[in-house]
Amino acid sequence: MNFKTLPNGLCDGFVILKKCEEKNAKNGSVYLDLMLGDKDGEISAKLWDYKGDGLFEAEMVVKVRGNIEQYNGKDQFRIMQMRPASPSDDYNMADLVPASEVGGAQIFDMLIRRVNTFEDDDLKKIVLHILNEKKELLINCPAAFRLHHAMLGGLMLHTISIVRMAEEICRIYPNIDKELLLSGAILHDVAKTWEFTFSQTGLVKGYSTEGELIGHLVKGAFFVEQAAEQLGIKSEKTTLLQHMILSHHGVPEFGSPVRPMFLEAHILSALDSLDAAIFEINSASNKVEAGKFSDRQWALDNRKLYNHGLRSTEHKVNLGE
Repeated sequence: MNFKTLPNGLCDGFVILKKCEEKNAKNGSVYLDLMLGDKDGEISAKLWDYKGDGLFEAEMVVKVRGNIEQYNGKDQFRIMQMRPASPSDDYNMADLVPASEVGGAQIFDMLIRRVNTFEDDDLKKIVLHILNEKKELLINCPAAFRLHHAMLGGLMLHTISIVRMAEEICRIYPNIDKELLLSGAILHDVAKTWEFTFSQTGLVKGYSTEGELIGHLVKGAFFVEQAAEQLGIKSEKTTLLQHMILSHHGVPEFGSPVRPMFLEAHILSALDSLDAAIFEINSASNKVEAGKFSDRQWALDNRKLYNHGLRSTEHKVNLGE
């Protein structure tokens, strides 16, 4: 836990209430049984003689002050003071929950600069229209609920990773329509901003009813159609871009209503799967020592992963600029 030690020996800092339950002590008083968390870990906590009447709830950001004690051989934080965080407080949410090392806003600007170089005016207009319309949601949105890139700014990190791989593939195979491929890469998950529901921390807490019933593939294709209509664009490229979004999960079992039917669509689907797998393998390997196997990973065909120790398993992306 990233607490600051005060001159009087107490500790304080901003944390997230991972758990917050009112309970009754043996003497009849009310106390809060809590789990405090930040990006470095978690610690159980107690706030005795609580008289707040529902002031605190799970997922809130709070400032706590108290001291760490031992209870049954484990650390426990005894809270002396606790208050909800306010907008004027100097804390960074990225210090409290998993977050992309590179901020989503910075990556968003990188994507905008790339699109501004497009020679295809139709693709440029559609992609810029959607990006700018969804900007505030995109820059912080995680890429998933529990799996790959489930962190603040995770969607932008996942997107730029695929864009960078796409750029390198286009160097090897010059017959690829680079601007079409990059357009699909940038927009393939844009409707996740609509599909998810978010907690107070900005992380995903589940799916909206519409997200469950329709999904981000279909809604993303609709975003493209809507943008083209508003911009007065009548081009087959709109249909190609919609197909890339609809087919990027590859097969019906993973939610794609159609399979990829042209080169750029196939490449996008392969890169999406590859980037997710790289993140999951790094994450699983990073949890075990070199020379050890991870638990079975259901998202990776229930495989165990081996940490060979030859390189760091920390997930890093070369952003290229």
